[in-house]
Amino acid sequence: MIKACRIEADTAINEHQIQPASLDLRLDSTAYRVRASFLPGRNAKVADKLSLLEMHRINLTEGAVLEKGCVYIVPLMERINLPNSVSGTANPKSSTGRLDVFTRLICDHTGEFEAVSAGYSGPLYAEISPRTFSILVRRGSSLNQLRLRRGNPRAADSAMRKLQKVDGLVHSESGEVDINDGVAISVDLEGDTKTGLVGYRAKPHTALIDVDRPDAHDVWDFWEPVLSHKNQLTELILNPDEFYILMSKEYVSVPLDHAAEMRAYDTRVGEFRVHYAGFFDPGFGHAAAGGSGSRAVLEVRSHDVPFLIEDGQTVCRVVYEPMVEIPDKLYGLSGIGSHYQGQGLKLSKHFRAPI
Repeated sequence: MIKACRIEADTAINEHQIQPASLDLRLDSTAYRVRASFLPGRNAKVADKLSLLEMHRINLTEGAVLEKGCVYIVPLMERINLPNSVSGTANPKSSTGRLDVFTRLICDHTGEFEAVSAGYSGPLYAEISPRTFSILVRRGSSLNQLRLRRGNPRAADSAMRKLQKVDGLVHSESGEVDINDGVAISVDLEGDTKTGLVGYRAKPHTALIDVDRPDAHDVWDFWEPVLSHKNQLTELILNPDEFYILMSKEYVSVPLDHAAEMRAYDTRVGEFRVHYAGFFDPGFGHAAAGGSGSRAVLEVRSHDVPFLIEDGQTVCRVVYEPMVEIPDKLYGLSGIGSHYQGQGLKLSKHFRAPI
C-alpha cells in the first residue's frame, strides 16, 4: 500500500515504522492545545472543529512539552487513501500505554475514535492527553500505530478454543482457560517470590519523560513499588485516578499467523480500565519467535471510586484475529526492537531496569 501510494507522507515512510501487523504513525510539526476532546461527526472535518476549540499552537520541530491533564490534537505525517475493501483500526503503542498517555486516532467525517472506515481518503490526527506524566515529544515521534483489515476477521470463540488446543494461546498454573467472547486474563497479586514486588504505582508529581529516549529515566523518580508482605497480598484497593502497572497470571502467546487485542474497558468486570494499548503482534510470547510465553502487562486506572481487585480476578479478555498470511517480520525477531518479548512485570522502555 505504501508502494501504491495508498499510504504516503511528505517525509518518506521508513522501514522502522513497519511492524509485524501495523504501521507506526508519526507526529507532524504542530500540536494544537484544545479545550476539550471531540469527534468531528459524519459531516465535518477535524480542521473545522479545531478552529472552534483551539487554544494555542505548539511547534514540535525542536521538541516541546505536552503537559499532563491537557488535551492536544496533532496532525500526523501519514495520510491514507484506502480501497473500499479495507478499513483501519488504531491503538496506542505499548510504550505509550505504559506511560498513561491517552492517545487516540481521529480522521475526518467520523463519529468514532480509533476507527478508519473502508474507502477513507484523507489526513489522520492523534488526540493526545497525558494523564500521569508530562511528556517531551517532537516532529517524528510515534505514539500510536495503524492496523489495516480486509473484511471482518475477528475470530469466533470456537476458533480460539481450537487455537488454544493446537497452539496454546494462554497458559496458567491452574490449567483452566476461560474462552467466552475472548480469552480471559486475570491479575497476579502474588508478586515476585524473592522481592514481593506486585506492581508499580505512578508518583503524582514528577519530571517529564522524553518519549524518544529509552533507558533514560530512573524508575524510582517516577514510580513507587506495590509490595506483597511475605507474598500474602491477595487483594489491592485501586485508588481513584491513580495509575498502576500490574501483571497477568497467565502467560500469553500469539500464533505467527494471528494478532491479538485486549479489550480495554468492560464494565462487567468493574469500574476500572485495563490496558490502554492492548495489541499483541504475531509472535508475541511464541516459542518460534523466542518468547516461550510472556505475561500481559496491565495498565490499570480506577474510575471515580476506590475499587478492590483480588488475586486471580478476571480483568480483561483477549481477542485473536487471523492475519492474511504470516508476516515477513515477527515480534521478537527481525531486529524490530521487540522490547517486551518474554516479559514479566515490566515498565515502558523509557526506564532503566531497577537495581
